[in-house]
Amino acid sequence: MTDTDRTVLDSTLDVFQAHGLTTIFGNPGSNELPFLAGLDENFDFVLGLHEQVVLGMAEGYSRATGGPALVNLHAASGSGNAMGALTNAAYGQTPLVILAGQQVRSTVGQETMLANVNATALPAPLVKHAHEPLSPQDVPRALSQAIFEATTAPSGPVYVSVPLDDWDRPASDDDALLTERTVVSSGQLTADIADHLIQAIGDAGRLALVVGPQLDAAAVRDHGVMDAAVQLAEKTDASVFVAPSPNRAPFPTTHPNFEGVLVPGVKSVRDRLADYDTVLVLGAAVFRYHRWEPSNYLTAGTRVLHVTEDPSEAARAPFGEAVVADVAAAVRTLAAGVSDGGTRRGEPGSRTLPAAHTSEEGMTGTEILEVLNQHVDETVTYINETTTLDLEYIERIAIDRPGMYHFPASGGLGFGLPVAVGYALGAPEKTVVATIGDGSANFGITALYTAAQRGTRTIFIIVNNSGYGALSGFAQRMGVPDTPGLEVPGIDFVSIAEGYGVPAQRVDNRQDFDAAYTRALAAEGPVLIDVRIV
Repeated sequence: MTDTDRTVLDSTLDVFQAHGLTTIFGNPGSNELPFLAGLDENFDFVLGLHEQVVLGMAEGYSRATGGPALVNLHAASGSGNAMGALTNAAYGQTPLVILAGQQVRSTVGQETMLANVNATALPAPLVKHAHEPLSPQDVPRALSQAIFEATTAPSGPVYVSVPLDDWDRPASDDDALLTERTVVSSGQLTADIADHLIQAIGDAGRLALVVGPQLDAAAVRDHGVMDAAVQLAEKTDASVFVAPSPNRAPFPTTHPNFEGVLVPGVKSVRDRLADYDTVLVLGAAVFRYHRWEPSNYLTAGTRVLHVTEDPSEAARAPFGEAVVADVAAAVRTLAAGVSDGGTRRGEPGSRTLPAAHTSEEGMTGTEILEVLNQHVDETVTYINETTTLDLEYIERIAIDRPGMYHFPASGGLGFGLPVAVGYALGAPEKTVVATIGDGSANFGITALYTAAQRGTRTIFIIVNNSGYGALSGFAQRMGVPDTPGLEVPGIDFVSIAEGYGVPAQRVDNRQDFDAAYTRALAAEGPVLIDVRIV
């Protein structure tokens, strides 16, 4: 039974508004026009010039707000263009609702132009859920499901393909019920499991606490979560490490218990944790390695306890005793339940950050980080896509607030520029500082257009070594130093930025960079600084 005065589009927009999904990131195509044309003044369409940038901006917006973001993509072609950014959202467990346009329903099987012939298979395995409703009347319900699928633990992107002629079809009378739906996940540790973990922690001779992105994401929603993690580390005198391949910073880097980031290789992790008989992993996979380092995973006798919100992480781990539970609730329970050994390594905030490396040949990347650290304040959030500095960044900057640091979770290039713009749109009170390698900047450069049009408070710092510096390092370690295609000289980022409407400057020494960065912090809109390093 339907109400002929209301359409599928009307019901869908009601569902989106009920969940606060009124900002839509997209690049329009013909299949999407009927949906976009029906948006009213309650919705804000954020235009991106390429779908990878569109999806990256949505991820940045979600990271800033802590909630889901809505993405509109064009059929198979637009979805394919966004796939590189989708890898970061998938591994970053970022809740995105991706609404893809589809050809007229009756023509899809004919493989007409712009038909997404196998829409649900296209984004696999990078989405939690993919669906194309079997009838127009099921579209609002399918999108309501998608929102809950994206936001229930483990959160992540979902994908729904909707034929363009569905939007003006009559809606179902029962669609009003969709705006009243709620889904709550409890997932707290049972008393028995909590007692088991607390006992294991108490039995530890030397405890290492390895923290991951789920902890930081929870702390964005509730700042008390990070306080509980600090309390747990202090009461147990644990050495705290950030899990390998971090895309967030889940523990204050200036705390005296903080020991740095685990290098993402099997032997590197094994050696770093060799002095600890018990390792408690909170809110991270065990482990996301990158470098191939043949070795046994653990030193004999090392016990690994693993708490994660992701059942897949628990299932695929090659070692450890895993518990699938709400990480925020777990860390609070453990912090409250463990005994206080009374040992303190110093006052919070007392960890000394390492000094920058210098070179007579010119400015270094760690000097950039040192300058950034001299200007840290409560408004600054860092987006990093300099893979040559990913291990250095968290250890060299005072990051002591939830949501203060972000890196691509899968390593897919093109993350930094669009995520910075999206984050600035989601948290306009912040100053977003994006450090981007000159190689990776080319993957998301069109995000500068949206930054200029929206006047975002973003400082884009191009860490320019005229090539793919991280790959050059890998080539050296792998014994193939003469690999072609690793140098990218001659790109004028200043002219490119100015062409998009973003003021820009080039510097090649620390003094000039410090002055340019100071001016950028005082600017009202986006600024780009091209920093030449050795």
